[in-house]
Amino acid sequence: MQPLYFVKTMIKYQHTKLNNGLEVISNRDSTSRLVAVNILYKVGARNEDPNCTGLAHLFEHLMFRGTHNVPDFDTPIQMACGENNAFTNNDYTDFYITLPKDNIETALWLESDRMCGLNLSEQACDIEKRVVIEEFRQRYLNQPYGDLNMLLRQMVYTSHPYRWATIGLKPEHIADAPLESIRKFYNDFYHPSNAILSVSGDIDAERVFELADKWFGGIPDKPYNIPTIPVEPKQTEARRMEVERDVPATTIVIAFHMGNRLSKDFFLGDITSDLLAGGDSARLYEHLIKGKKLFTSVNAYISGDVDEGMFVFTGQLLPTTSEQEAEAAFWEEMELLSNGEIGDYELEKVKNKFEANTLFGELNVMNKAMNLGYYSMIGDLPLINREIEIYRSLSKTEIADFARRTFQKENSSTLIYRAK
Repeated sequence: MQPLYFVKTMIKYQHTKLNNGLEVISNRDSTSRLVAVNILYKVGARNEDPNCTGLAHLFEHLMFRGTHNVPDFDTPIQMACGENNAFTNNDYTDFYITLPKDNIETALWLESDRMCGLNLSEQACDIEKRVVIEEFRQRYLNQPYGDLNMLLRQMVYTSHPYRWATIGLKPEHIADAPLESIRKFYNDFYHPSNAILSVSGDIDAERVFELADKWFGGIPDKPYNIPTIPVEPKQTEARRMEVERDVPATTIVIAFHMGNRLSKDFFLGDITSDLLAGGDSARLYEHLIKGKKLFTSVNAYISGDVDEGMFVFTGQLLPTTSEQEAEAAFWEEMELLSNGEIGDYELEKVKNKFEANTLFGELNVMNKAMNLGYYSMIGDLPLINREIEIYRSLSKTEIADFARRTFQKENSSTLIYRAK
């Protein structure tokens, strides 16, 4: 397969910082009738106290409870013909709004209002606590395989806060969180110098900066020395956990530590996961489902964290497959990669797919606004325009070297999630 050379348009942006520390990034997209307003707060589950986890996710909910000035956040957005949502992960919390560009000030007004005037009354907090606890029970405790990722994290990480999921370690942490701890979390992390505002749409950068200063410039900053995140020590021996649950089929998961978001190993890990599991023509499906008929489903993925993350293999076994057979089959696939058995065609196919997905994603103003905030947050905003070039440059030799260094027994954590 030959490389598909798409016409890569650079995402042009301008960047400034307000006097109170708020970063503002503007991308002019004259093809869109909508404008995307994205505000990223540099706070995630990694910033929580191990004895009081789940607050970052709780705040994703609380930010929609309204403020003292605007009790209902969603109604003004809907009246402005807009849509909004948010998400939280271990590294950051992101809020986004799309609406007609003439109504951009509605989004900026609402975001600035909840940055400094959030309603954190005892009643508001109690309501959202109950919502989050119910979500915890429904998605993680009472659902088949719901606690799988939580068990895996607690085995892979011993020191780093990645050892708990965004939802938290246990529902009691949310239920018992004191009101003063919740308010302190807001004061510590929800302020201008810990946020990035990014805007994409048919609006001039100078106008974006002017409006950002109008709505956010008067918010006083509350500087806070964020505690140092513990470094995860190097794993030196294989780890293993076996549990039994009331689930339809046994699942095997094997996880490995890998490089952080700005390391070359991140890109090597990402392209390796696509070689293994990038669709029904990828290796794991072809070899282990169609060929050896060992699994009903297989996957390989990277966790995509900012700090050192995980490379994960997972497979759901057929009733006729033994756990030993399944585990050995995964290690055989790792050995093939480590030995450099990678075809030119399959590698080019993966690179073409990545490039196409990236370029099509960049047609959307919301994706661009989100990505601008994200790349600024990780500390390399120009990387947004270099990633395709980096993926294109990765060689079979480098991928094999990554596999040899990463897929080592002493770096592995194996979870046998056994069906009763």
